[in-house]
Amino acid sequence: MTTSPIRVAVLAAFAWLVGCGSVATASDIPVYGYTVVRTYPHDPKAFTEGLFYDGGFLYESTGEYMGSGVRKVRLDTGEVAQHLDTPPGYFGEGIIVSGDHLLQLTWRDGVGFIYDRKTFAPVGKFSYPGEGWAMTRDAKHLYMSDGTPTIRVLDPVTLAQTGRIDVTADGVPLRMINELEWVKGEILANVWQTERIARIDPKTGRVTGWIDLSGLVDTSRMDDPADDVLNGIAYDAAHDRLFVTGKRWPALFEIRLKPKRSR
Repeated sequence: MTTSPIRVAVLAAFAWLVGCGSVATASDIPVYGYTVVRTYPHDPKAFTEGLFYDGGFLYESTGEYMGSGVRKVRLDTGEVAQHLDTPPGYFGEGIIVSGDHLLQLTWRDGVGFIYDRKTFAPVGKFSYPGEGWAMTRDAKHLYMSDGTPTIRVLDPVTLAQTGRIDVTADGVPLRMINELEWVKGEILANVWQTERIARIDPKTGRVTGWIDLSGLVDTSRMDDPADDVLNGIAYDAAHDRLFVTGKRWPALFEIRLKPKRSR
């Protein structure tokens, strides 16, 4: 996801206020801090839109009209082991695996691409209304964000929408939901242009916790502070490892959560 510089300040402030609840109202949502367990290299040119971990590799979708693609990345070295450019003219967004395929969303075109999971060969397309931002999955469903407070629930075979999760924090709809990751029965979601990740109960849509990643990277020192923000969550379920990164960040971090405070 990207935007024009004119809207950056307003959108950032709006996303933060909605993500955190009213500044004048106390919140019962707990806030978690983090400990960095290990730091890994990450391509500083990768405009990260989607990320997941599978079979010892990271799978990443990158955005921008002139740089979108899907890639398979070696975790320890950051080396790109496999890569395919998104068709020209499309802004790549979230990515997820479904059976023998990789699925990649695009931003405003209402078109997603289907690739062979092993070879990355294009095998088809699918369509959806509105924008596409990110995807994740559990054992039975796919979940898709579009920047609104609604997470769409999709059938993993037909890709048809079968349900929805309306996300709220302190009763307020949570907008700017971006990159998603399914972790231990809950959905983790980046809130675009903030340093927070929402922990979402998929049954109720309620935000049950905030992960505050402030201080992880000084984005003010990035080439484009407005867009080079936190975005990218991956989980290694077999070894209980949580990874996070951002757009054009030079590093990917394995983190461990720790209680911080209540707002």
